[in-house]
Amino acid sequence: MVFGAGSNVVIAASAEVLNFPILTALVILPLIGSLVVALLGHSRPEWVKLSALISSVTTGALSLWLLGAFRAGEAGFQFVSQHTWISQWGISWHLGVDGISLFLVVLTGILFPLVIVGIDVHNNQTSYFAWMLLLQAGVMGSFLSLDLFLFFVMFEIVLVPMYFLIGGWGYEQRVYAATKFFLYTMAGSAFMLVGIIATVALARRDLGIVTFDLIKIAEGAKFSTNTARWLFVSFGIAFAVKVPLFPFHTWLPDAHTQAPTGGSVILAGVLLKMGTYGFLRFGVYLFPQAAMWARPVLFTLAVIGVIYGAIAATMQRDLKRLVAYSSIAHLGFIVLGIFAVSSQAVTGAVIQMVNHGISTGALFLLVGMIYERRHTRQIDELRGIQHVAPIFAGVFTVVMLSSIGLPGLNGFVGEFLILLGSFGPARWWTVVATIGVVLSALYLLWAYQRVFHGEPDEANSSFKEMTPREGLLMSVFVAIIVFSGVYPKPILDRIEPSVAALIKHVEGQTK
Repeated sequence: MVFGAGSNVVIAASAEVLNFPILTALVILPLIGSLVVALLGHSRPEWVKLSALISSVTTGALSLWLLGAFRAGEAGFQFVSQHTWISQWGISWHLGVDGISLFLVVLTGILFPLVIVGIDVHNNQTSYFAWMLLLQAGVMGSFLSLDLFLFFVMFEIVLVPMYFLIGGWGYEQRVYAATKFFLYTMAGSAFMLVGIIATVALARRDLGIVTFDLIKIAEGAKFSTNTARWLFVSFGIAFAVKVPLFPFHTWLPDAHTQAPTGGSVILAGVLLKMGTYGFLRFGVYLFPQAAMWARPVLFTLAVIGVIYGAIAATMQRDLKRLVAYSSIAHLGFIVLGIFAVSSQAVTGAVIQMVNHGISTGALFLLVGMIYERRHTRQIDELRGIQHVAPIFAGVFTVVMLSSIGLPGLNGFVGEFLILLGSFGPARWWTVVATIGVVLSALYLLWAYQRVFHGEPDEANSSFKEMTPREGLLMSVFVAIIVFSGVYPKPILDRIEPSVAALIKHVEGQTK
């Protein structure tokens, strides 16, 4: 959605006059919706999906309003909401949005209603939608939090609903995958909790007060070199697991493969970005010197992830598992861009977080549609689909080419900026990572050839064409893919000022 300068000013002014706490509403609305759905499940189960849809659509509409009212060209946090929570510990309900978090918030607002309206749940709708809305509240809170304690709470909240979504509505090995997901991410979060407590305790010497305020600590606290490095590592482990970076990645293919379609879309679309966003917002911003010190290791792990993820994807026989491994490769590119700490690379990393959520989320939706029709995801059992479902094949082609990074589609913009901006500070890592671009074309085109080309056998000859509802759902993804690939300027105009301010902060702290 694009607004002209005049409408942008009007909307921003109206938001300020009304003093509407839009960021708080983005977190609280899905939380209230979750409670309403849970209560309705016992008395009026026929209203459950409608209630969930109303809550998620309203949240999505507010996120689009936020996008329209956001003032492009400003680097600072906007629509800030801050209220004392636990005064003696310096904990506050502190929310804010800038160009780095804006489109992740909008992506979260868009994806959840699409998943709710586009995917039919075959059992226990009440619990499913209640967990889904609680998950939306936690993700929104994570992207908006400017208080370390509040961020940790939101970061942890998302574990519970995702655990139950995988374990309750997944496939054969769902309990194993859900448990593995929970244990990995919980273990990483334990390191971050220790790091948060230590950061606040040590910052007290410089600030003179106990506070969990991210901005106050980042701008006012001075940590010794070794201390900052240890603190960065404690945060970094949690984010590396969440991304996930190699070698912390082993939970992701199992979680994606066993999760229900809606869970996979949300996991790929926004949950994994909590790791990359965390590196940028709480790693690089809080500990810039330590982040620069750790760059060689993170570059290496990111590039290993790019190559390993692409090679592993090529070898997969399960189409959903192939897409899961492709996420490891794409997220490696994002981490490379973040720690290159150049304007082009970081901007590319931020926009690629959003683009990956759109393209990979759409791929998981399409794979889910294939499974609903054929009750299999095995590539060698699928062939000739384009002969009986050409529209379905055409949509899959556009989404696949977006994931590959074809110029003119959204995936190209982020990858190009990352590679361009990383070539100076991480030349040889970037050269190696470029091989991943070629490999992504290999595994996706080869998979497409095997699934969609050839003559359909008896089992595949009855494959159903895309329905109008599915077509309407996928048209949203295709429209975003094409628009942001052809005309990314409105997105870049809102991201670049915040990225420039972050890089200025890093340079000021590392000179």
